[in-house]
Amino acid sequence: MKPTDTADPDYFHKVVDCQWACPAHTPVPDYIRLIAQGRFTDAYMVNRRSNVFPGILGRVCDRPCEPACRRGRVEDEPVAICRLKRVAADHKDEVADKLPRAPIAQNGKKIALIGAGPASLTVANDLAPLGYDCTVFEALEKPGGLMISNIPSFRLPERVLDEEIGYILDMGVKLKTGHRIDSLKALLDEGYDAVFVGSGAPKGKELNLPGRQEADANIHIGISWLESVAFDHVKSIGKRVLIIGVGNTAMDCCRTSLRLGADEVKVMARKPREFFKASPWELEDAEEENVEIVVNHSPKAFVIEDGKLVGMTFEIMEYDTDERGRITDTRVVGEKTIPCDDVILAIGQENAFPWIERDLGIEFDKWDVPVVDETTFESTRKGVFFGGDSAFGPKNIIWAVEHGHQAAISIDKHCQGLDVSERLPRGLNLETAKMGHNEWAYSNGYDPSQRRQMTHVELAKRFKDLDTEVELGFDPQQTAVEVERCLNCDVQTVFTASACTECDACIDICPVNCLTITPNGEEADLRQRLSAPADNLDQDLFVSEDLPNTGRVMVKDEDLCLHCGLCAERCPTAAWDMALSEIFLPHADDEAAERARRRAAE
Repeated sequence: MKPTDTADPDYFHKVVDCQWACPAHTPVPDYIRLIAQGRFTDAYMVNRRSNVFPGILGRVCDRPCEPACRRGRVEDEPVAICRLKRVAADHKDEVADKLPRAPIAQNGKKIALIGAGPASLTVANDLAPLGYDCTVFEALEKPGGLMISNIPSFRLPERVLDEEIGYILDMGVKLKTGHRIDSLKALLDEGYDAVFVGSGAPKGKELNLPGRQEADANIHIGISWLESVAFDHVKSIGKRVLIIGVGNTAMDCCRTSLRLGADEVKVMARKPREFFKASPWELEDAEEENVEIVVNHSPKAFVIEDGKLVGMTFEIMEYDTDERGRITDTRVVGEKTIPCDDVILAIGQENAFPWIERDLGIEFDKWDVPVVDETTFESTRKGVFFGGDSAFGPKNIIWAVEHGHQAAISIDKHCQGLDVSERLPRGLNLETAKMGHNEWAYSNGYDPSQRRQMTHVELAKRFKDLDTEVELGFDPQQTAVEVERCLNCDVQTVFTASACTECDACIDICPVNCLTITPNGEEADLRQRLSAPADNLDQDLFVSEDLPNTGRVMVKDEDLCLHCGLCAERCPTAAWDMALSEIFLPHADDEAAERARRRAAE
């Protein structure tokens, strides 16, 4: 194999998996170390730079980082990354004086942002400090998009939303609530220099089965129903409720139903549990509240008696799967009618753009969704950008945030007359973590503790008030244990081949057998000749330059490495070092600063 450059961002992104699994690339180990030091405000600010909404995402993020956490390779559960974000948010000091401010003199460019969801708010967050006049148009009476309308307050309190959205509005961003955009052409005619569309995927999918029209009064579209609950238009539900669908919206619908008076709530799933779209922890929370999840039931018809909904008929399904878990055959083995008073449909969301005229130069694909560049987020009309669910369909908040960061770069470049596709490259800085003899700038011991369990409000108290937050956050003792479970994946083991004497000291002391000195070769062969065979092909190997004495190579399996630093402590020639890694991922302010630097140098 070719030697590996540990200063290469492409290699690093295979090492710090949690940071690269996060769409916004939040520097997870960095803020966890700050929390361990009790520096909650600093940890919050590190989070905010990338994900903008630490308090919000610390409660409701879909956690793409956690399946990639390397702690999950040495035991069952990853580090509670999401919940540690909340720790920083809950315990920070006042941060208003630490946030960027809009300059007194603006740059004369006006930006319209459609929808006050996470994507639009992120664009405003990035552009307002650069002098842009940002106006956000929101159809609802409060900002937040799906964060206010579709996530129940028992998961995400409104005070948390108000605080973090307030930080952005305080930068001078204008917000027009109750202001639905009915014509993009009319908005463009108002003379905005760029338009960003962050209107989400506001249309819930229908289920057109026999009886649907007759039972309309008691059949609800999930996202619309949650919005009605959030704005106090709906305050009750029937005693027996069926939820159709098994995604995260379905989990919010079933738990909200219990708080509005339902006695019996069933979530009806067409397929077995391994095919569910809902996050495992959301399923667990629903079942803890005695929601019944019924698998292998496919909706067939709504049952009507005397013009009223009384139940639903389902076909009972069986599935065959192959060795990869994919369904190979489906059959109906029976039929069952389940009584109910109300049905909530949570089977997906769709984009809806009836307000975008089709003669504006914006190309739509076969699904009637705008064609959007995946790097610049620009549509086929110059100056019109899309992000969040409106760009590529429903994903989650952290994806919308990253879309906002990237779209802000493009909008800035567009307004400055520059090529939106030319962007600063990402980079990587390495700095030794050595503080003294066998002393490092991070906690390098391995803590065998299992993942801490979140404390919840007791069951009897949850349903008295729709606004009672169920999760209470980590207490100080839980936090102290959880932060030590992090394996410091941003601390690189840097190896200098020319200094190695092949004494095997590092190999002898390595607690997990991740190091091997061996002749180089093809990757498949090399992986089987290591101290512990490297079977995870998704994880790159570190392979050094040829060693000076024998021409062999030092190989390290990152899949096993604990980043404990014992190799560097034991090495008599300092061939090994532990180096803190910092990824540079440019935002709009970085691009603006680079432009200013170049102008000054001219």
